[in-house]
Amino acid sequence: MSHADQLTARDLIQMYRWMVLTRAFEDRICGLWGKGGVVELPHGCQGQEAIAVGACYGLRQHDQVMPSLRTRGAFLVKGVSPRVQMAGVYGKATGPARGKATAHHMGDAERGVLLGSGVVGASITVAVGAALAFKLQRKDNIVVDFFGDGAAQRGDFHEGLNFAGVFRLPIVFVLENNGFSEYTPLSKHFAGSDFACRAQGYGFPGIRLDGNDVFAVYEAVQAAAARARTGGGPTLLECVTYRYRNHCEVLPPEALRDTAEIEQWRAKDPIPRMRAQLTQRGVITDALLRKLHAEVEAEIDDAVKFAEESPSPAPEELYKDVYAPEPPELVVGRRA
Repeated sequence: MSHADQLTARDLIQMYRWMVLTRAFEDRICGLWGKGGVVELPHGCQGQEAIAVGACYGLRQHDQVMPSLRTRGAFLVKGVSPRVQMAGVYGKATGPARGKATAHHMGDAERGVLLGSGVVGASITVAVGAALAFKLQRKDNIVVDFFGDGAAQRGDFHEGLNFAGVFRLPIVFVLENNGFSEYTPLSKHFAGSDFACRAQGYGFPGIRLDGNDVFAVYEAVQAAAARARTGGGPTLLECVTYRYRNHCEVLPPEALRDTAEIEQWRAKDPIPRMRAQLTQRGVITDALLRKLHAEVEAEIDDAVKFAEESPSPAPEELYKDVYAPEPPELVVGRRA
C-alpha cells in the first residue's frame, strides 16, 4: 500500500484546507499591497500550493523545513499561525521578528522552520548543515529543503547536494520548478531536459513529478523521508508547477508573459483538482466545502485584524538582538 493510500478522509480534508488557506492568504496580501500598512512586498505562490502542503503534511514535529520564497504553505502546515505571518507582513511587533523583518524567510525553531535567506540558493547549504547536525546527533529526523529552478543554477546547489551525497545526509531536496527564475523563463536559463537527473552526479536518486498533484508530492516526499531516516541518504524531487502571478506585485501577472500560457496552467490548478478528486471519492460535499471556505476567509480576516491592531516595534527594539546573548558562565571572555 502506498503512503497516499493510507491517508484518512480527515487527512484529505485537512490537506485541502491547508491549500485553500495558503491561496487565500496570498490572495489577500496581494490585494492589500499598495494600501496602507503592508510593508512586505508580496511574492505570491498561487498555483504552487500542492508542493508545500504535500511535502510537509506527513512530517514529524521535530523534522525541519527550509521554506523557499514561495512556500507559504510550509509555514502553515508546520504550525506558524496566519496571525503571526500577517503581523510580519505588516511589520508589527507581534510578527516573527518583532517588526525588524517581514514574514519573508522567517524561522521558527520551536516548530522546525529554519531561518532562510534573501540570497537565492544560499539557504540550500544551511539546510544541508541542519541535516548534518541530525546525523551527528544520531537522530532519525530529516530536513526538507525547498528552492526554485533559479536557485538550482547557483553554486550553492551543487556544493550542497554534493556534500549531502558524500555524507549520505537525511535531507529531501524539493525543487519547485515553476518555469521562471524571477522574470526569466526556464528556456532562457536552462538548456537541459530536467533538473532531477543532476542527482545522479551526487550519488542519490532524482525524481521528476507533477507538482500540481498533492498526492504525488506527498507520496514522493514520504518515500524519500523513509529512505533518509534509515540512512539511505538524500533525494532530489523536481516538482513541475507554475505560478500565476509575476515574481512580485510590482508588475501585474500578465506582464512579460502570455496570458494564454497562464490560462493553460490554470486548467491544472492544484486546488480544483484536489477538490474534484475528493468529491468523486465522496470525501467532501458542497455543504462542507462552503463551510470550509467560509472558515478560511474568517481566519484570514482575523489575521488581518490582528495585524492592523498590533503595535509597531518600539524604537529601542533597534538595539536589541544585535549580538547573541552571552552565556551566563562567561564574564568578559573568561569563565567566572
